[in-house]
Amino acid sequence: MKVLLVGGGGRENAIGEALVRSGAELYVVSKHRNPGLARLAKDYGLARETDIEKVIELARGWGIELAFIGPEAPLERGIVDALEEKGIPAVGPTREAAQLETNKAFARAFMEKYEIPGRKLFRVFEDVTEMRSWIDDFGKPVVVKPLGLTGGKGVKVVGYQLRDNEEAKAYAEELIRRDGKVLIEERTDGVEFTFQVFTDGKKVIPMPLAQDYPHAYENDEGPITGGMGSYSCANGLLPFVTREDYEKALETLRATVEAMRKEGIPYRGILYGQFMLSKDGPVIIEYNARFGDPEAMNVLPLLRTGLLEIAEGIVDGNLGKAEFENKATVVKYLAPRGYPTNPIKGVKVEVDEEAVVKAGAKLYYASIDENFTLLGSRAIAVVGIAETQEGAEKIAQSAIGHVKGELFYRRDVGTRESVEKRIGLMREFGKEFEPNSC
Repeated sequence: MKVLLVGGGGRENAIGEALVRSGAELYVVSKHRNPGLARLAKDYGLARETDIEKVIELARGWGIELAFIGPEAPLERGIVDALEEKGIPAVGPTREAAQLETNKAFARAFMEKYEIPGRKLFRVFEDVTEMRSWIDDFGKPVVVKPLGLTGGKGVKVVGYQLRDNEEAKAYAEELIRRDGKVLIEERTDGVEFTFQVFTDGKKVIPMPLAQDYPHAYENDEGPITGGMGSYSCANGLLPFVTREDYEKALETLRATVEAMRKEGIPYRGILYGQFMLSKDGPVIIEYNARFGDPEAMNVLPLLRTGLLEIAEGIVDGNLGKAEFENKATVVKYLAPRGYPTNPIKGVKVEVDEEAVVKAGAKLYYASIDENFTLLGSRAIAVVGIAETQEGAEKIAQSAIGHVKGELFYRRDVGTRESVEKRIGLMREFGKEFEPNSC
């Protein structure tokens, strides 16, 4: 089957590899030629992922039978609707359904309307005076969010990026003046985790949990990035997530899919719940309408069921099963020096791919071109896979030495010490549990 993949990052490199592994004839459209995808693809078109007309022109020229959308920006622009109008089924939500990610006000109002479990208290403001008064009356720490897409970088939290509610009001006022609206939520203390599922609009199939490292620097310091790495455990849980909390989070995602169907805008594709595990259980922080990056690289290499088979089940409304290997993974992202605030660009890096493979690791390319020149964002992901999380981290760490250039990475991603820190945080927040092995 001829399959179009839209997007050229590390997430898409992992998706493309899984599609080819399951028998797809792959065609790719992205704004740069990803060296990993270029080797997998039968043909490659260079275009902005949001240039819907160009994507469709290329897809029709290739005779594409099914499309798989990687990033969120083209979903917001309605690429799935446009492809399906031309008779090309696509894995990804329609523009209206993608509002779960692309419009935070829609998502919060939807959760309240259908009483989705794990939802947070929120308000949307257009008036600065009203916003300031509400925060004063609320009297507790808040989260300030722009309403649209932020790439994980626009959210600010009192107690983390913001010192107090006075700073929160100033940032919220800035967003109102810029965007016309702002979302204010109660702050929930806990530890975040990622829960990704496949869905055909009715059936929901869970993937292994993962945990991201969003801060640029070690010890969870520095600016928030798209994610400097992540890990998953062989049992599909995380050390601080009990089976009971896992089931609660899964119920939130199942309830979301069912409510979207009732709303008349069925959600098909990948649904990603970003959860905060509080002492009282999992709270949904936000939805994403696609795979996570890097979290896609935790789950897709473990997928036993063919991704093409799953994709066909999603678009046909007849999703079957998805089985995963019982192994742990650790993803470490290498980014240009200076990322995310002032990244080096235009500099070449050297990758000894043979040595990386010999070390037992996998490589996924992201913001780097076919000449191995840095383009300014996260460039190369190294993935370790093993029976234990500790073993996977050692594989990833050993393989990183075979990538040379003006790059940096977080050495602490997936280490036992960093995981124990997260277990300790949950206990500090008052959660009583016995940690799972990883």
